[in-house]
Amino acid sequence: MENVPVWVDEKRCKGCDICVSVCPAGVLVMRLDSKMVLGKVAEVSFPESCIGCKECELHCPDFAIFVAEKDAFKFAKINQEAKMRGEQIKANGFLMPQEYKENK
Repeated sequence: MENVPVWVDEKRCKGCDICVSVCPAGVLVMRLDSKMVLGKVAEVSFPESCIGCKECELHCPDFAIFVAEKDAFKFAKINQEAKMRGEQIKANGFLMPQEYKENK
């Protein structure tokens, strides 16, 4: 894919939460989807915060998530806002916290 730092192959995602749990920048959330195996699917909700660490890609057991190469994309630097958002997403069962839904 072009001009995106991270993307999910929803056909391969089983909704295990691992990618969201390892993301240090609060880029990913789980979206409820009754058609999926575990009733949810990974979603890239804050691509502008992706730091290109590839933790999500490296930990995905189903090879459903991909991160652009460093020479193909200019990634963000980690900041306090992204760290806090990541903590809030994890505390909310890996789903989008309400305060972020209201601002999207």
